[in-house]
Amino acid sequence: MQRASAAKREVRPAHEQPSGKLRVNMSNALTTAAQRLSLAEKRVMMFAVGKLDTFKRNGGTETGMVKLVAHEYAELFDVDANTAYEQLQACAESIITKQVWWYEEAKRGPKKVQINWLSKAEYYAGEGTVSLWFTSHIAPHLLELKGQFTTYQLAQASALRSVYSWRLLELLSQYASTGWRQIELDEFHHAMETPDTAKANFKDCRRRVIEPAVKELREKDGWLIEWWPLKTGRKVTALRFEFKRDPQGHLPLEG
Repeated sequence: MQRASAAKREVRPAHEQPSGKLRVNMSNALTTAAQRLSLAEKRVMMFAVGKLDTFKRNGGTETGMVKLVAHEYAELFDVDANTAYEQLQACAESIITKQVWWYEEAKRGPKKVQINWLSKAEYYAGEGTVSLWFTSHIAPHLLELKGQFTTYQLAQASALRSVYSWRLLELLSQYASTGWRQIELDEFHHAMETPDTAKANFKDCRRRVIEPAVKELREKDGWLIEWWPLKTGRKVTALRFEFKRDPQGHLPLEG
C-alpha cells in the first residue's frame, strides 16, 4: 500500500511572495539616472520593482501592474500595518507625478530623456493594498533584462535611512562583479542628486553625501568600502570606490 502523498505546499499569490527574497532589477541607464525620489518614495518604488519581477515570473500581468500589500511592506521596512498603508498610498500619489531622467548620446550631442515612473494607481483601504501600473516607457528598463543591468536584494536596503546611501548601494551594485567603480564627479552628482552646495564645494559633498552614505552601508549592510577622490590638476573630477561585502555582513553580494 502506497504512502499518502505529502501535503501540497501552499502556493501564495504572486503579489504575496516573501518580501525578504525580493530582488530589484533595473537597467544601468535607470541606475545612473536622476530618479527624483525621497527615501519614502524610494522604498515604495523599489518594493514595487521587486514585486514586478516576482509577479511576472509567477504568471502575472503583461501590463506592468503590481499589487503592493501593506503588511508585507510593514514587515520589510519595520513599520506598523496602518503606517505601511498610509505610506504606500501617500508615496504612490506623489510618485505618479515624478519623472526620471538621464542623457543619451545622439548625432547632434547628448539628448535628455525624461519619463514618468507610473501611469496609474488604485487604492484599496479595506484590503490594505495599492496597485500600481508602470508606464510603457519605464517597463523595458525593469522587465526581461538580458544584459547591462543592476541587481540586488531589496532587504539590503531595508534598514537604510538615507536615500544617498541607497543610491550609492545601487551605483556600487552595478559593478559588483569587479569590486571597484570609478565614476566621473558630474555623473555622481547627477545620479545622487546632490544639492547645489555639494556641487560647488567638494568638501561639502564629502561631508554631506559621500561619508555618511559609506558609513551607513558599512554599519547596516556589511560593506567594506574604501574610496578616494581623483583630481585633474587641483580639481576633483572623479571618484574611485573599492568594495566588497564583509563575510559577517547581512546578505551575500550577488552580481
